[in-house]
Amino acid sequence: MYFPFFYDWTYILLIPALILSMWAQFRVTSTFGRFSKVRASSGMTATQMAERLLHAEGVYDVSVERTRGNLTDHYDPKNMVLRLSDSTADSTSVAALGVAAHEAGHVLQHRDGYAPLMLRTAAVPVVNIGSNLSWPLFVVGLIFSWEPLLYAGIALFALAVIFALITLPVEFNASRRALAALEAGGYLQPGEEMRGAKKVLSAAAMTYVASAFMAIMQLLRLLAIAGSRRDD
Repeated sequence: MYFPFFYDWTYILLIPALILSMWAQFRVTSTFGRFSKVRASSGMTATQMAERLLHAEGVYDVSVERTRGNLTDHYDPKNMVLRLSDSTADSTSVAALGVAAHEAGHVLQHRDGYAPLMLRTAAVPVVNIGSNLSWPLFVVGLIFSWEPLLYAGIALFALAVIFALITLPVEFNASRRALAALEAGGYLQPGEEMRGAKKVLSAAAMTYVASAFMAIMQLLRLLAIAGSRRDD
């Protein structure tokens, strides 16, 4: 049996990912905070802008609702609802309009049948099950030196890595759609306002890059642990 596997050299693999994650979180928080103080000249709240943007794109079957929290904004494709957080919904800031437009970008992806979004949505149930089972299977397989169970856990964790990688084009594409819609609709003015929105969305995108990198490094760590057990 093998018990103290959590105290080993493989944790070193996670250090770069942890550093990137902390930097990405700091960047998104500081960038959003900075541009949340810059008022958009259009004077529209993020909720008003999101509704107008969707209607301008011919989308009338998605409602815009408020949800609790800070930066908990998201699009719920199952219930066809775009939810804006307390920090976003009633704000007229460049940051809030950028975030709301990004979520509206996901609505447009759904409308257009954007393949990576459809794939990610379909994968959610499988990935959730795999994520819940991967670590228990891996740990039990490690403790009892049972390789089939060990590698089953690794395979299930790999699904989470694939999901994180699929998420990247979805998020980057939503941001591109958001910036194009903000400029074309005149919701933000060229210059400082558009640059501010771009910085906010770029900072947010880095959190997804950091998450994907962390998942990859964690997978490499599991493979390293499994490999070292085989060599024992």
